Formats: sequence, structure tokens, C-alpha cells
Amino acid sequence: MDRSSAFRPLLALLLWLAAPAARAVSSIGVVGLFANKAVVQIDGRQRVLSVGQTSPEGVRLISANADSAVLEVDGRRGTYRLGTSVGIGPDTSDGAATVRVWPNAYGMFTTVGSIDTLPVNFLIDTGSTSVAMNRFEARRLGIDFRVDGTPTFVHTASGVARAWRVTLDRVQVGQIALTNVAGVVLDGRSPPHVLLGMSFLGRLDMRRENGALVLRKRY
Repeated sequence: MDRSSAFRPLLALLLWLAAPAARAVSSIGVVGLFANKAVVQIDGRQRVLSVGQTSPEGVRLISANADSAVLEVDGRRGTYRLGTSVGIGPDTSDGAATVRVWPNAYGMFTTVGSIDTLPVNFLIDTGSTSVAMNRFEARRLGIDFRVDGTPTFVHTASGVARAWRVTLDRVQVGQIALTNVAGVVLDGRSPPHVLLGMSFLGRLDMRRENGALVLRKRY
């Protein structure tokens, strides 16, 4: 047997052991969108990805248009809209799901999530008692608030507004999914973003860490 061939398996093993271990991605943000291409910020590094391309960090672009991008990380796919950033790191050591959200250019914490499996852009608002949305967003999500909701009035920055209280079957941000979340639908175009209020946030532990808002599922 050729002596060099005898050392090949050992050499391959040594090279494998010497290779740096892949580091889990902790945050993804979309800073540019084009047809079949996206500019993605991964753990602070900017990557330009075409559809089907995978970044050195292991983030693969599945599809992209002017509205959003579908990215795959560790076999999991998510829809990301322009200007959103979300932490997707692994669960904490005690098994509790954790999400890190970074502020946008205006200092507001926005993130992509879903209501009843449909994609939603959330604005995190600890001043809102419920997950709040305008009636047009509710209709897009298939929420029949006039039939299933309870009429009420809410106080807003513009005054008192007519609204309907509803129960959302499932609200999810990153790995955190909660069921039976209280919501409110306002009659009009406000708020312009879906507010992720305390009916969701109040069931989590929240803290600030290195500029990010860390959300951790409590129960």
C-alpha cells in the first residue's frame, strides 16, 4: 500500500479538527431589497446575496422582491421586510426561547413576526396594553372583528377612538409563540404599524443587552 495513502484519513481528520467551528447566527437584518437579491446584515456584517446563495455564516436567500426576503437559517425559513432586524440565536440553556431585537434607524424596536401564521411587521410598544392594529391590517389577517370582537373605546394620542377587542389565536416573534393573546382593532388607519403590546410582552422577561431588547419566554 502506498505510504502516502495511509496518512490521508489521518490528515483529513486533523484538518477537520483544526477547522473553526461554525458560529450560530444571532441576528439578521434586511437593509436592501431587489428582484432576486437582498442586502442582509448578519451579526453586524453586510452581505449581498442572490437567490440560492448562502452567506459564509450559513444564511441562504430563498427569494426576494421589493417588499420582503425569505431567508433560511439552520433549516428554518422566515420572511424579513426591509429595515427589520431580529435575533435568531439558539434557545437559552434552560430551554426558554429567546429573541433579540435591535432598534431601527429611528431608535424604535421593530421586528417581523406573525399573527395566526400570517407575516406581520411589529412595533414593540410597552405603552400599549394589547396587540393593537388598524382595521385594514385586521382584514388582511382575516380577523372578523365586527362579528367576533367586542365593541369598545380606546384612548390614543389623537383622542378617543372606536375599537373592538379580539382574541388572537397565535402570535409569534422568532422562536417565541404565544396563544390566546388579547388584541384590539381600531376603527381607522391608526396605528400604522401593528403594536406588540403588553398582552404579549407581559408574558415574557425583557431586558436591554448591548443595545438590543432581549425577549425571553417565561411560560
